[in-house]
Amino acid sequence: MSTAVLEAPAEVRTEPIEPSAITPRLKLKWDILLGIAAIHAGLVFAPFTFNWSAFRVFIVLQAVTALGITLCFHRLLTHRSFQVPKWLEYALTLCGTLALQGGVIKWVATHRVHHAFSDRPQDPHSPKRGFWWAHVFWLFAYDDVLDHETKCWAYAPDLARDKVHMFLHRTHVLWTVILGLLLFAWGGWPFVVWGIFVRTAFVYHGTWLVNSAAHIWGYQSYDTNEGSRNNWWVALVSYGEGWHNNHHAYPSSAAHGLRWWEVDVTYAVIRLLWLAGLATEIRLPRGNPAKLPAIDLSRLAKLRWAAPNLARRARLTLPNPVRIAS
Repeated sequence: MSTAVLEAPAEVRTEPIEPSAITPRLKLKWDILLGIAAIHAGLVFAPFTFNWSAFRVFIVLQAVTALGITLCFHRLLTHRSFQVPKWLEYALTLCGTLALQGGVIKWVATHRVHHAFSDRPQDPHSPKRGFWWAHVFWLFAYDDVLDHETKCWAYAPDLARDKVHMFLHRTHVLWTVILGLLLFAWGGWPFVVWGIFVRTAFVYHGTWLVNSAAHIWGYQSYDTNEGSRNNWWVALVSYGEGWHNNHHAYPSSAAHGLRWWEVDVTYAVIRLLWLAGLATEIRLPRGNPAKLPAIDLSRLAKLRWAAPNLARRARLTLPNPVRIAS
């Protein structure tokens, strides 16, 4: 049996950002706001539609879609911390798409921007603007780059060039509608409420807590010069994503839990895929941890919180894996 692949951590390189005295006017994304509100409004019907079959649908679908985010959108597509056959990559992308967290290209682009500017003014969801901004409010604010149809592709050109990923990106809402119709045909409204509304809200908050709580509470194993924390209870509800300081220290590592008590369910699934011969080139921590450059506090107040023209102002480089012989 061959061993996993090791690699040095990804480097984050940034070009100088020109200060601006202009604070952009907040532009709400009403479709996102109303959509997320509708998902949470559906929770009202959960007590009246509960049955054990619907609950089992919830358990299965939350696992499938949460891993679609943590394993596929995050560790596979954003950081390329391991490789799988293309057919499996597309299938996993569909699982992540059913989490209803936006198109895959925008999701990946947003997370790469987060790593390039973690807890800097250009970070899309830094808790320096408050817990609730990092948790959910940032989703309602229009960003000139990340919400632009084509500008955000600069941060995910590998996916933007892929016709299948582009198709899934542009049709991401449709797949949840199809799933909802199938669930209604199979088990009526209880399956829809628990398989769509309750499940989606649960996975939402598991993902959002990584952006908010895991940048506020917990411990730091590495000095990464930003606010990421290792948080056990966030890791518990997010399949291992809560070991966030470890992740920022070694962004391209497939494993986020790096100590024996740091349980990482997503990495365990990656190892199962490896044992099945479906995951290869698994990257693990090696070398010095990544560290963002210091902030020039004299310029901080002049910089925009939004991040227009990020594609021209920063570059995120992903290193090639280093093969280790069997």
